[in-house]
Amino acid sequence: MLAVKEKPATIKEYRELPEGSPYQLIEGELVMTPAPTPRHQVVSGNLFERMRKSSRGTGVVLYAPVDVYLDLENACQPDLVFISKECGQIIKQDGIHGSPDLVVEILSPSTAYYDLRKKFRVYERSGVREYWIVDPDMLSIEVYRNEKGHFVQVAKAEGEGEVESAVLQGLKVAAADIFQMP
Repeated sequence: MLAVKEKPATIKEYRELPEGSPYQLIEGELVMTPAPTPRHQVVSGNLFERMRKSSRGTGVVLYAPVDVYLDLENACQPDLVFISKECGQIIKQDGIHGSPDLVVEILSPSTAYYDLRKKFRVYERSGVREYWIVDPDMLSIEVYRNEKGHFVQVAKAEGEGEVESAVLQGLKVAAADIFQMP
Protein backbone atom coordinates (compact mmCIF):
# COMPACT_ATOMS: atom_id res chain seq x y z
CA MET A 1 0.00 0.00 0.00
CA LEU A 2 1.29 3.46 -0.91
CA ALA A 3 1.52 5.94 1.94
CA VAL A 4 0.79 9.56 1.12
CA LYS A 5 2.53 12.13 3.26
CA GLU A 6 0.54 15.21 4.15
CA LYS A 7 1.92 18.43 2.67
CA PRO A 8 3.96 20.37 5.24
CA ALA A 9 2.49 23.55 6.66
CA THR A 10 4.17 26.84 5.77
CA ILE A 11 4.79 30.18 7.44
CA LYS A 12 1.83 31.56 5.46
CA GLU A 13 -0.52 28.99 7.02
CA TYR A 14 1.05 29.51 10.44
CA ARG A 15 0.36 33.24 10.25
CA GLU A 16 -3.29 32.53 9.44
CA LEU A 17 -3.79 30.93 12.88
CA PRO A 18 -5.69 33.10 15.37
CA GLU A 19 -3.43 35.30 17.50
CA GLY A 20 -2.36 33.51 20.66
CA SER A 21 -2.84 30.02 19.21
CA PRO A 22 -0.61 27.61 21.17
CA TYR A 23 1.34 26.34 18.15
CA GLN A 24 4.83 26.36 16.73
CA LEU A 25 5.76 25.40 13.19
CA ILE A 26 8.61 22.88 13.31
CA GLU A 27 9.83 21.31 10.07
CA GLY A 28 6.46 21.99 8.47
CA GLU A 29 4.50 20.41 11.34
CA LEU A 30 2.12 22.47 13.45
CA VAL A 31 3.00 21.46 17.00
CA MET A 32 0.70 22.39 19.87
CA THR A 33 2.60 23.77 22.85
CA PRO A 34 0.74 23.56 26.17
CA ALA A 35 1.09 26.28 28.78
CA PRO A 36 4.26 25.95 30.85
CA THR A 37 4.17 24.78 34.46
CA PRO A 38 4.84 27.17 37.35
CA ARG A 39 8.26 25.48 37.89
CA HIS A 40 9.12 26.07 34.23
CA GLN A 41 8.17 29.74 34.60
CA VAL A 42 10.28 30.17 37.76
CA VAL A 43 13.33 28.69 35.99
CA SER A 44 12.65 30.90 32.96
CA GLY A 45 12.30 34.00 35.16
CA ASN A 46 15.51 33.24 37.07
CA LEU A 47 17.46 32.85 33.84
CA PHE A 48 15.80 35.87 32.21
CA GLU A 49 16.90 38.12 35.10
CA ARG A 50 20.53 37.07 34.69
CA MET A 51 20.45 37.32 30.90
CA ARG A 52 18.87 40.76 30.98
CA LYS A 53 21.46 42.04 33.47
CA SER A 54 24.29 40.74 31.25
CA SER A 55 22.78 42.13 28.05
CA ARG A 56 22.59 45.80 29.07
CA GLY A 57 23.95 47.88 26.23
CA THR A 58 24.81 44.86 24.07
CA GLY A 59 21.44 43.67 22.81
CA VAL A 60 17.98 42.54 23.85
CA VAL A 61 16.62 39.49 25.70
CA LEU A 62 13.07 38.36 24.89
CA TYR A 63 10.96 35.60 26.42
CA ALA A 64 8.19 33.37 25.08
CA PRO A 65 5.93 33.67 23.37
CA VAL A 66 7.66 35.47 20.53
CA ASP A 67 7.77 34.08 16.99
CA VAL A 68 11.20 33.34 15.56
CA TYR A 69 10.90 32.85 11.78
CA LEU A 70 13.85 30.81 10.54
CA ASP A 71 12.71 29.61 7.10
CA LEU A 72 9.52 28.73 5.21
CA GLU A 73 8.70 25.73 7.44
CA ASN A 74 9.97 26.85 10.86
CA ALA A 75 8.47 29.41 13.22
CA CYS A 76 9.60 28.55 16.73
CA GLN A 77 8.86 30.15 20.08
CA PRO A 78 11.96 29.57 22.21
CA ASP A 79 11.70 30.18 25.94
CA LEU A 80 14.38 32.89 25.83
CA VAL A 81 16.45 34.56 23.11
CA PHE A 82 19.27 37.06 23.04
CA ILE A 83 19.78 39.24 19.97
CA SER A 84 22.92 41.36 19.85
CA LYS A 85 22.87 44.99 18.73
CA GLU A 86 24.71 43.92 15.57
CA CYS A 87 21.79 41.63 14.66
CA GLY A 88 19.03 43.96 15.88
CA GLN A 89 17.64 44.39 12.37
CA ILE A 90 16.09 40.89 12.59
CA ILE A 91 13.61 42.18 15.19
CA LYS A 92 10.44 43.20 13.36
CA GLN A 93 6.98 44.20 14.55
CA ASP A 94 5.57 40.68 14.03
CA GLY A 95 8.51 38.69 15.43
CA ILE A 96 12.15 37.79 14.91
CA HIS A 97 13.08 37.19 11.26
CA GLY A 98 16.37 35.31 11.38
CA SER A 99 18.55 33.51 13.89
CA PRO A 100 18.96 34.92 17.39
CA ASP A 101 22.51 34.87 18.74
CA LEU A 102 21.48 32.76 21.74
CA VAL A 103 18.44 30.50 22.14
CA VAL A 104 17.36 28.89 25.42
CA GLU A 105 14.85 26.05 25.61
CA ILE A 106 13.60 24.83 28.99
CA LEU A 107 12.55 21.20 28.75
CA SER A 108 9.14 19.93 29.73
CA PRO A 109 7.71 16.46 29.13
CA SER A 110 5.49 17.65 26.28
CA THR A 111 8.21 19.55 24.38
CA ALA A 112 11.49 17.75 25.18
CA TYR A 113 11.48 15.65 21.99
CA TYR A 114 11.22 18.75 19.80
CA ASP A 115 13.72 20.78 21.84
CA LEU A 116 16.31 17.98 21.90
CA ARG A 117 15.87 16.70 18.35
CA LYS A 118 13.95 18.68 15.76
CA LYS A 119 14.47 22.23 17.03
CA PHE A 120 18.09 21.39 17.86
CA ARG A 121 18.71 20.66 14.16
CA VAL A 122 16.66 23.64 12.97
CA TYR A 123 18.60 26.04 15.22
CA GLU A 124 21.88 24.42 14.21
CA ARG A 125 21.39 24.76 10.46
CA SER A 126 19.79 28.22 10.80
CA GLY A 127 22.96 29.63 12.32
CA VAL A 128 21.98 30.13 15.96
CA ARG A 129 25.39 30.82 17.53
CA GLU A 130 24.68 29.32 20.97
CA TYR A 131 21.93 26.98 22.21
CA TRP A 132 21.21 26.27 25.86
CA ILE A 133 19.10 23.30 26.90
CA VAL A 134 17.82 23.66 30.46
CA ASP A 135 16.37 20.60 32.20
CA PRO A 136 14.52 21.38 35.46
CA ASP A 137 14.06 17.67 36.27
CA MET A 138 17.77 16.85 35.96
CA LEU A 139 18.84 20.28 37.30
CA SER A 140 21.12 20.60 34.29
CA ILE A 141 22.13 23.20 31.74
CA GLU A 142 23.86 22.17 28.50
CA VAL A 143 25.58 24.76 26.33
CA TYR A 144 26.14 24.17 22.60
CA ARG A 145 28.09 26.46 20.28
CA ASN A 146 27.69 26.49 16.54
CA GLU A 147 31.02 25.65 14.95
CA LYS A 148 31.00 25.49 11.15
CA GLY A 149 27.28 24.70 11.00
CA HIS A 150 27.24 22.07 13.76
CA PHE A 151 26.47 22.34 17.45
CA VAL A 152 29.24 21.22 19.75
CA GLN A 153 28.60 20.83 23.46
CA VAL A 154 31.04 23.11 25.26
CA ALA A 155 29.70 23.05 28.82
CA LYS A 156 27.32 21.23 31.12
CA ALA A 157 26.33 21.97 34.70
CA GLU A 158 24.33 19.69 36.96
CA GLY A 159 23.21 20.61 40.43
CA GLU A 160 26.05 22.82 41.68
CA GLY A 161 27.99 23.51 38.46
CA GLU A 162 28.24 26.72 36.42
CA VAL A 163 28.05 27.54 32.73
CA GLU A 164 29.13 30.63 30.82
CA SER A 165 28.10 32.13 27.51
CA ALA A 166 30.59 33.15 24.85
CA VAL A 167 27.84 34.99 22.96
CA LEU A 168 26.37 37.03 25.81
CA GLN A 169 29.43 38.44 27.53
CA GLY A 170 29.21 38.40 31.32
CA LEU A 171 26.52 35.71 31.46
CA LYS A 172 27.74 33.13 33.93
CA VAL A 173 25.12 31.16 35.83
CA ALA A 174 25.16 28.59 38.58
CA ALA A 175 22.67 25.78 38.07
CA ALA A 176 21.67 25.92 41.74
CA ASP A 177 20.60 29.57 41.32
CA ILE A 178 18.58 28.93 38.17
CA PHE A 179 16.64 26.01 39.66
CA GLN A 180 16.01 27.68 43.02
CA MET A 181 12.31 27.77 43.78
CA PRO A 182 10.79 30.59 45.88
